[in-house]
Amino acid sequence: MQKNPYQAYKQQSVMTMTQGEMLNKLYEEAAKQLSFAEVYMKDKDYTKTNDALQRAQRILNHLRATLNFDYDISNNLAALYEFFVSKIIEANVKKKPEPIREILPMVKELQEAFAQADKQARNPKPQAPAN
Repeated sequence: MQKNPYQAYKQQSVMTMTQGEMLNKLYEEAAKQLSFAEVYMKDKDYTKTNDALQRAQRILNHLRATLNFDYDISNNLAALYEFFVSKIIEANVKKKPEPIREILPMVKELQEAFAQADKQARNPKPQAPAN
């Protein structure tokens, strides 16, 4: 069976991403799904709300599962991801947008921080020669 050319392109682009690009895409998608969930909730489309929240939850669980605990920051990130997931579950159970509104800015802020870190890692400033 032949693959859809678009699917093949998407798979190839994912396979050639750097870790930083992949992390940025995951945060971007989590934020997008949270935003969609808020809109769906406003429209009282709880099936789509549930789907979007579950997608965001899976992304955050994946991010938590792939942390490298050799670094101290990983414990803080794990706790943050757990907090995000608990808020997603709360929003989904209560069908209230407030938990989404609480965490969405934090997810976007993390995305921006990781994007900046990736940019700096790829384009380090040259050091001045030692005298």
